[in-house]
Amino acid sequence: MIYELRICRCIPAQSRPAVAVRERDAADLGEARHPPGRVLDHLIGKSNQEITYILAWDSMAECEKRWGAFLADPEWVEVVANTEKDGQLVENISSQLLAPVAFSAVK
Repeated sequence: MIYELRICRCIPAQSRPAVAVRERDAADLGEARHPPGRVLDHLIGKSNQEITYILAWDSMAECEKRWGAFLADPEWVEVVANTEKDGQLVENISSQLLAPVAFSAVK
């Protein structure tokens, strides 16, 4: 199992709640079509303009395959188009892929 820490930084001039609505719409596409993960809100930290995801993957191949399929999904493309009609919402996305160490309780 590998884990992905993905952080979407919202454009400050845009509404962070609009990004949250978009992510809710993405989740509505269904687990089979949406990458398997959890969305987390920042309670304390450097920015309230970020949305953080923790995703679990069986392999790098699964990660690449599912992200590719999701980003090409016509319904997701429509969600992005509808939410960005007044401008881009996300400034950048950073992603880190992590593997548990041998002694980790996370497997």
